[in-house]
Amino acid sequence: MSFHMHLRAVQNSGVRLSYAWLEEFMGAAWDWDVHQAEYDAGIAESIEKDFSSVHELYEAGSGLSEGRGGAWELPVYGGDIVCHPEDEQPPFVHLTPAAVRRASVFLTDVSFDVLWETAGPKLHATFGPGWAEEDVRGIYVQHHADLRAFYQRAAVAGSAVVKAFWY
Repeated sequence: MSFHMHLRAVQNSGVRLSYAWLEEFMGAAWDWDVHQAEYDAGIAESIEKDFSSVHELYEAGSGLSEGRGGAWELPVYGGDIVCHPEDEQPPFVHLTPAAVRRASVFLTDVSFDVLWETAGPKLHATFGPGWAEEDVRGIYVQHHADLRAFYQRAAVAGSAVVKAFWY
């Protein structure tokens, strides 16, 4: 079983904060060919499995000046939550263009090394004894670089971001 966080950069004016609409909108984009085309165009990103622990990495920035005001929460779970009418499915999350800019600034300005110094030992431990710290760190470096690039492109374009969590 796999689970993913799926992000799409979109024009805010086209977004409807309706669960049914978001389910159709994001579901259509989760099609392999569509997702690959959007990923190649720089308007989609996804993280398999590790997105909750990426959130934990960013939580280490909550006490830093870069993370003040909840900016550390924005890249993964932050934003306007749109719940399933009966809470039977994971919610969708919407970030306004202003929130996308804040997420981009956080990801650009925060020191990965400082985040890793605080959160890295715990994140490394979750992988088990067979994993070298440098290998685990490399996974998070890549997630951070990918999210930073995605949010930077979205911020420059003035886009909103819609997030889906597929289980």
